[in-house]
Amino acid sequence: MVRFGRIRFVALFMSLFVGLTLVSTDFAEARRGGSFGSRGTRTWQAPAPTRTAPNPNGPVERTMTPTPNTATRQPQTVGQQRPGLFNGFGGSLMRGLLVGGLIGMLLGYGFGGMAGALGFLVQLLLVGLIASFVIGWLRSRREPAAAGGAPYGGGFGHARNASEPEQRGRAGFTVPPIGGGAAAPATQDIQLDKADLDTFERRLAEVQKAFADEDHAALRRLSTPEMVSYFSEELADNAKRGLRNEVRDVHLVSADIAEAWREGDTDYATAAFGYESVDVMRDRATGAIVEGDDELTETTELWTFVRERGGDWKLSAIQEA
Repeated sequence: MVRFGRIRFVALFMSLFVGLTLVSTDFAEARRGGSFGSRGTRTWQAPAPTRTAPNPNGPVERTMTPTPNTATRQPQTVGQQRPGLFNGFGGSLMRGLLVGGLIGMLLGYGFGGMAGALGFLVQLLLVGLIASFVIGWLRSRREPAAAGGAPYGGGFGHARNASEPEQRGRAGFTVPPIGGGAAAPATQDIQLDKADLDTFERRLAEVQKAFADEDHAALRRLSTPEMVSYFSEELADNAKRGLRNEVRDVHLVSADIAEAWREGDTDYATAAFGYESVDVMRDRATGAIVEGDDELTETTELWTFVRERGGDWKLSAIQEA
């Protein structure tokens, strides 16, 4: 009995260990692609949908922007879904418990093994109790943490009057009418002109080229310090793995402005980009492709730009759409 108790303890320890390992894996994968950066006070709100990116999106996932307190949060909007209880830490822990149990079964202990059918039922009940506790704990933490705000009035599907013409920039860059709906606290909707749209289109190609060239000086000129830190981390990780990310032949297919607003002396604009590019990982020593295909692929992303009054637009966030 003593030996069996020790085996159960080891099996439970292995389950928790695997769960924590999966948490680390999820975090590592989120650094490549995903959603990162800052959108000012709207960081914790989902961007408005557009023709280019019509599907509901979530807030920025990885950011240095402090989480707003409960008093300043806005109610969660329709179509903006919170992560499920089996996503994030809870999902990783549950996967760890299940994987740990399977490992125990394969090794002849844990689920089943020495305790036979009765042991299997007892340990299954134990895992169920742990899962119930974890889910209840996560629910109690998540309930007051709903992020997001009121839908942006100038977004996709905004009803226009016959006397309110839709504005267009170059290359199908559509700008919705600004100022028709509720805005986040302490923000003011602003109007963009063709020069702004031209700048956003250039930034798309310039940032991609700077990243592919591993040009840190150019990245600092084109992006906020927060974005530079994320880019530098990924470039360092690629170098450590002996890889180089090649991005070329960037071509804008479609683009829309989801939101444009002002916070004090700072302007923000979130643009939805649909673009084609060749994006592959090459071995630094041999130049051989190790990830991706050497052909054009289409990508849809939301890029947020920021500028101080009278300054240049800089990239401040990227979100997959």
